[in-house]
Amino acid sequence: MTAVSFSVPPGACDCHIHAYDEAYSLAPTATFKPPHAPMVYYAQVQAALGLTRVVVVQPTGYGFYNRCTLAAVASLGGRARAVAMVPVQVPDSELEALHRSGVRGVRMMMFPGGILGWDALAPMADKLRPWGWHLNVQFNGCDFVQRLPLLQSLNVPLVIDHTGKFLVPPAGTEDPAFQALCRLLDSGRVWVKLSAPYETSRQGAPHYSDVGLLARYLATHYPERCLWASNWPHPNQDPVPSNAAMLNLLPNWVARHADLQRILVDNPAQLYGFDA
Repeated sequence: MTAVSFSVPPGACDCHIHAYDEAYSLAPTATFKPPHAPMVYYAQVQAALGLTRVVVVQPTGYGFYNRCTLAAVASLGGRARAVAMVPVQVPDSELEALHRSGVRGVRMMMFPGGILGWDALAPMADKLRPWGWHLNVQFNGCDFVQRLPLLQSLNVPLVIDHTGKFLVPPAGTEDPAFQALCRLLDSGRVWVKLSAPYETSRQGAPHYSDVGLLARYLATHYPERCLWASNWPHPNQDPVPSNAAMLNLLPNWVARHADLQRILVDNPAQLYGFDA
C-alpha cells in the first residue's frame, strides 16, 4: 500500500472530492452509475493522507439535487465546504440556506452530464456575486483561447479544475491555450486545481509527465493561485489510482517547501472561508 512520502502540514485541504451514496437517487441526466462512496469511506482516506479539511463538489450525476453533498459536509462539521449545482433562476432564499450549509461555489461542467452551458456562465456569475461565491468551471482546456474573453469578463472568483483539463496536453508551456490559462491566473481572482492528471495524461502513471510539466509550471509561477485535490473516488477510473500516489506527486511539482503550505492550507482557507 502506497504511503504519503512527505510531511503534510496541519490544516491541509483536499479541494475536490465527490460523495456518492446509494440512499440518494441519481438525476435523470446522469450519464453513468457511480460507485457507492459515502463520507464514512472518505474519512479513512482523509486520515491516511493526513488531511484535515475537504471540499465536497456536487457530482453531475445528482444534477441540482445537492442533498448527498450537503449531508457529506454536515457530517464533518466545520472541516468541510461544498460546491453545489443550482439553476440560474435559484431564489436568494435557497442560496442563503446553501451558504449556511457550507456552500461557497457553484459548479459549471461543460462536458456530458453537465446541465448548464456557456450561455449560463455570465448570468450565474451575476447571481453569485453578492454571496462572495466562486464559479468552479470544468471544460476542455484546449479551448482556453476562445473562452478567455468570457472568463475574463466575469466579476467573480473562478476555479479551474484538473490543471486546466487539457484533453490533449500541450507539448510545452508556451502553448497558446496554456498561456491563456496563465493570463487568467494573472488576474488574481482565479485558482487552478493541481489534480486528476490521469484524466488527461497521454504518458500515464506513475509520473503523468505531460500533465506534470504544466502542474510544475503553475506551482512555480503561481503558487498563490494553486490548490490540490484528490478527485476521490476517481469516477470512471479503472484501475482506481492510489490516493497517496496522487498526493505524492505534489512535492515533485512544488519547488519551494513554503509553497506546499500555500497550496495545501493557505489558499483553500482563503478561497473556501475555513478561517472565517
